[in-house]
Amino acid sequence: MTSKLARFLLATVLVLPFAGFAQTAGADPALPAAPSATPVAPDASAASATGVRVGTINIEQAIFASNEGQRDFDGLGKKLEPKQTELKNMNDEVEGLKKQLTTQGDKLNEDARATLVKQIEEKQKKLERSVQDARDEAQSQQNEIAQKILQKMAPIIVKYAGDKGFGLIMDTSNPWPQGPVLWAGPSVDITKAVVDTYNAQSGVAPPARPLTSKPVGTGTGAKPATPTKPATTAAPPK
Repeated sequence: MTSKLARFLLATVLVLPFAGFAQTAGADPALPAAPSATPVAPDASAASATGVRVGTINIEQAIFASNEGQRDFDGLGKKLEPKQTELKNMNDEVEGLKKQLTTQGDKLNEDARATLVKQIEEKQKKLERSVQDARDEAQSQQNEIAQKILQKMAPIIVKYAGDKGFGLIMDTSNPWPQGPVLWAGPSVDITKAVVDTYNAQSGVAPPARPLTSKPVGTGTGAKPATPTKPATTAAPPK
């Protein structure tokens, strides 16, 4: 368990629950709030749109595919590298002591063996606490980045939906049955259009290299991050 915790630290701590983001333009009360995060109020003309079409957007993908998202999350990953190294070293120490107990345990007297076992238990508990603290801190920082981007992206989503005659936009970040959308064709997906518009308005240049990881879940059972690329959905409806 300890080995996995340290080995997959970066993938584990860089997690972001997006369910709340899909439903509101502000911070989900269940998540750590950004210091200055406030709900977004769409402009009146967009809010009064009378479109009847139903569209979809992958909020998680939109945030991570944006130039600003790739830049900021890549920066956060670099910032976490020293902590990852520190925890790996702690884990290596624990594993070394376990190996010592396995190979030499039967040769130690009762007191020496008890001392070694206690040392392993203490260091393992310290490692697990450190991993949890690192995960909590990193998740808070990642939530703050995502909230900051979504604060600026929400009005773009609302305006685009109004301009194109959509009366409802649903989030597809979580696949059904965790998410609300059972199936939707690419013709109603506005993710790429929103990302392109956001990138143009943000003025942030594309990163020199694409972000190579994204959140994959929450909890200690999170798996290693998998590569991700900017949204490649079909062109938005005209």
